[in-house]
Amino acid sequence: METNSSGRPLKSHEWVMSDIRKQLEEGRLATGQRLPSVVDLAAQYGVGRSTVREALSALKAMGMLDIRQGGGTFVKAAAAEPQHPGLLHPESWVDRAASLRQILEVRRVLETGCASLAARNRSEADLHGLAGILREMEAHLGDEARSEQADVRFHQQMAAATHNPVLADLMGSLSQKLHDSMRDTRALWFYAERSSAERLLREHQAIYDAIAARNGAEASARMELHIAKVEQVLGENGAGI
Repeated sequence: METNSSGRPLKSHEWVMSDIRKQLEEGRLATGQRLPSVVDLAAQYGVGRSTVREALSALKAMGMLDIRQGGGTFVKAAAAEPQHPGLLHPESWVDRAASLRQILEVRRVLETGCASLAARNRSEADLHGLAGILREMEAHLGDEARSEQADVRFHQQMAAATHNPVLADLMGSLSQKLHDSMRDTRALWFYAERSSAERLLREHQAIYDAIAARNGAEASARMELHIAKVEQVLGENGAGI
């Protein structure tokens, strides 16, 4: 049986998803190509139709497939190279970059500490809440607006998991600023990593795993790494543009 990077055996739908994804990444399934029907794929992999549908839905959420109601499943074109947000809004970027830099400085001080304290104080209910947000982020990988909202809630839930009401209130007071800055923050992260929403989800998963393991140093380090990536791109070559 195949395993993932941590050695955990893949579930049936994960195995099917992994195999189809490999074919997509290796170019064996071309852009615009129609995949076999759910019935045919189920027979090919020796699994149930619901397993195939779950695998296809996950690949659709990653932006790799287009599932047309009653029309079949097709390979989508590769996502465009991530752009620096300053190229999209050059007229307002100087002011936005200055504001974002200040917010990132606050987040570095506040959230690295929150991550460490959450690892020490979290309850099972806190983990359940964080895990639920991660599932929502995964389910909406192709919907940036909903992913962005879930991203903000993840950070707020992490602050609540510290069980320090002052820290939770501080994060709550930053809620609107986090919403306002998160789009630029995520765009800069994608630009720095030349990566995808799926990679960003894994970064949040790593923070969650450290909190679940009560490893405060690792949780803090993971949060620091995320903020440092964004700050680096923001500071390079006149904010990168």
